[in-house]
This record gives sequence, C-alpha cells and structure tokens, in this order.
Amino acid sequence: MPTYPGLSSEAFRHPLDYQAEQTLRSVPGFDLVAKGFVEYLYERPQRIYFLGNYMQAGPRQYSTLYGIFRECVRDLDVAIEPTLFISQTPQVNAYSLGHEQPSIVVNTGLIDLLEEVEIRTVLAHELGHIKCDHTILIQMAIWVMGAAEILGELTLGLGSAISSGLIFAFYEWLRKAELSADRAALLVADDLTTVMQTMMKLAGGNHKYAHESSLEEFIRQSENYLELDQEGLNQFYKFLMYNGGRGAFLSHPFPVERLHYLREWSGSEAYRQIRQGNYPSSGAEGAIEVDVMERENEELETLRQEIEELQAEIERIRSQRDS
Repeated sequence: MPTYPGLSSEAFRHPLDYQAEQTLRSVPGFDLVAKGFVEYLYERPQRIYFLGNYMQAGPRQYSTLYGIFRECVRDLDVAIEPTLFISQTPQVNAYSLGHEQPSIVVNTGLIDLLEEVEIRTVLAHELGHIKCDHTILIQMAIWVMGAAEILGELTLGLGSAISSGLIFAFYEWLRKAELSADRAALLVADDLTTVMQTMMKLAGGNHKYAHESSLEEFIRQSENYLELDQEGLNQFYKFLMYNGGRGAFLSHPFPVERLHYLREWSGSEAYRQIRQGNYPSSGAEGAIEVDVMERENEELETLRQEIEELQAEIERIRSQRDS
C-alpha cells in the first residue's frame, strides 16, 4: 500500500467541499456555533459515551482491525491517532467525531459485510474526514440539527443561528465533504475497483447473493442516473430528495454519484501527481478557523449567553418529554 508522508489535506480535498464550506461560513450564525460549544457541550460527553458503551480497539482488542487502522493512519500521515471503537450495531455504517481527541466508530454490521481490503477503504475514508478537519463541523451540524428538531422549528434559538439557511448549508456541506473523504480512501486503497466495490456493498450488498452482484452493472447504473439530469424536472426531484422532500435531509450523496466523482478524479492529473509523491505538504491544517479576537467583547458575551439559554431550553423540553 502507498504511503504519503507529510500529505496535506489540500492535496485531495474536493473543490465542492471547499466551496460548500465557504458558503456555510457565510451564513449568519455560523461563527457563533463554531466557537461557542463544540468542545464543552459535545466532544467530551460523546467520548465518555463511546468509552462506556463500545469496545475500544487496540493491540490486544480487535488486533487485526487495529493493525489495518494503524497502517491507514500512517499512510495518510494523520497527526493525531484517533481512538478506534467498535459498536455492536447491525446497521452498516462507520463515522468519525471529535477534534481534540478524535474517535472513529465502526459498526459490527459493516465489519460482517466487508472484506478486509474494503474495511481498510472505510477506515481511510473516516481518517480522510479527520485529516480534513471535518469532524468539528460534523459535530456542529449534529448539535444544530438536533436543537432544531427538539425545539420543533428551525427559527428558534441562538438568535438567527438555527435558521433554515444554516440547516440547508450544513447538509450541503456534509454531502460535499464525503467527496473529499472518498478521495482519501482511494489514495490509501490504491485501487479504484476496491473502493467502488465497497460503495456498491454499502448501497445494497449482502452475503447470500454476493455472487450475483456486478460492479459493471453498478457503474452502468451510475451512468444512467447522471443521464437523468438532461431533464430539468429530474434535477428538481433530486434537489427535493436531498433537502427534505422525503421527510428528511440526506447527509450523504447517493452512492452512484459518489462513484461518478471518484471515477472522474481517478483519471485526473492531480491524482496521478499525488501518487508520484508530488503534493502539498502539511501546514496549518484545518477546515475551520474562527478568529475570536476580531469579535467585539460585548457581542461575544451576548452570544455566549444565548448559547447557554438555548441549551437550558433544550434540557427543559427534554425533561418535560421524559416525565
């Protein structure tokens, strides 16, 4: 497997990821959410929950999986090794959270479905999120969306922070961030077929009929899906499906879309240059930086109070529902 010493996330970050983040940062309320709560209201409790409920992988616990994980950390040159947890959950999924002490959670359903080379692809994907510093934004998105749901409407709390515009911007960025993480997976796997096979399994794979699954057909399905854009009405339906038209916003692009973007990048000069060792080196990595010193002290204090008031309101509503 290839390794990329000193690799900067800017080498593989998808431009749509960058553009969506800039749009998100420009939405009123973003800076407030960015600095007000992540470490104190979400990261620490989340890590306590992981330690209390999941199995932590290491040299003497899930040693094979941990060894694969360590190789992926090395290959992407991730500065801080995240903690790897295994969750007894049948849903085929994995996710990464945390900024100061990042963690990756892999569900047993995913481990049971995928081969080792495919699990490596998933681990590299999640490490790609951490490498790009996506996780702080992901946690912010989870909190904002949860707050909006609990309060029952998108216009309450944090002044204008939890607005429909901010919710839309968060979901749009979440989807585009997946494209960067997919590129990290390809860099580590060094085999487009393996990554595409993994995507196909995540879309609808199983053991019983695995011998009847065709990657060629899945690629053809991806091409057919893209052809739908030739009709404007289909583009409208796609927008609705992504943005609550079926009852919920989607946090990931459709697998066939991800397949298209990755195939496109795999044939690019940028990808070829990275594989040859020609890539930007790590500098001040991070997808999100908010300069608090530029804010007026009086405004900051007001915003902090709004955060505390909203958190108290959320806890009050939760207590009423539980009682």
